[in-house]
Amino acid sequence: MKPRVAIFFTGGTISMSIDPTMGGASPALSGEEIVAQVIGLEEIADFEIINFARLPGPHVTPAIMLELAHAVRWVLQRENIDGVVITHGTDTLDETAYFLDLVLQSVKPVVFVGAMRNSSELSWDGPANLIAAVRVATTMEARGLGVLVAMSEEIIAAREVIKTHTESVDTFQSRDYGPIGLIDKDRIIIARRTTDQEYIQTDNIELAVETIKMVSGGDGKFIDCAIALGVRGLVLEAFGRGNVPPGYMQAIDRAAKTGIPMVLTSRCSRGRTLDAYAYEGAGKTLTKLGVILGGVLPSHKARIKLILALGAGWSTDRIRQSFES
Repeated sequence: MKPRVAIFFTGGTISMSIDPTMGGASPALSGEEIVAQVIGLEEIADFEIINFARLPGPHVTPAIMLELAHAVRWVLQRENIDGVVITHGTDTLDETAYFLDLVLQSVKPVVFVGAMRNSSELSWDGPANLIAAVRVATTMEARGLGVLVAMSEEIIAAREVIKTHTESVDTFQSRDYGPIGLIDKDRIIIARRTTDQEYIQTDNIELAVETIKMVSGGDGKFIDCAIALGVRGLVLEAFGRGNVPPGYMQAIDRAAKTGIPMVLTSRCSRGRTLDAYAYEGAGKTLTKLGVILGGVLPSHKARIKLILALGAGWSTDRIRQSFES
């Protein structure tokens, strides 16, 4: 018997075509219309189409991510389903994939896929990416790897994947570790297995989490504003290893006294935050105030994790342990 895959269609460029009245691309194709253009898909697996949404990537919110996670969890519990593929807009694909990676517990493969070219372009990459994602979702080697992203013949772990380029078809990369596998025609090659997959058990999200980007010569007015508005958590996108200009320090100190968790990330494209420096505004002075080191997570993915951790009711100490371990 062929394996059976559920394909969730949520929109994105893979579903788009040029709308002449609008003068640009917008979501237009249903799951059935996309699958009809994927030659040979039925030879790989039996599949069922779930038209979950038809949204461009920037329209996807954490609330929609949670709704999608609930729907995928229910499908994964079915004995006749071997894996799940999710099409998604690329602008927020890495956030939604990470969200589901944190809240789903299943050995069955869950594979995200998208496209960088729309269906009106001769170079539409949607069909090739989709059939590759289905191959990944049906292979035994992909079981137990958490949520994956399959794009441009590479397989990347959801907790590592980042969109790195505005237009290139190989935009999705693992900045620090590289892909965990490759898609070579009809063969799936897993080169390494990820470890220490984290699970956050929650059906709630805390949306009062803000991200504040540090800039040279900046001050803490936006931090003070966030605190005044009742924010429940902050992600601070700092420089280098996790250092901020001194003008931010008083506001960070005031925020720390409220007891809210503050997670420190870096604007650098690679590497992790670390309290390696001890001058005013450096990582060591921030961790002494209680700021949490965000590791290798970029700010937008640290926010996703903090939204879920706070939604689960985790204490600041437990959040710290999760980010820093």
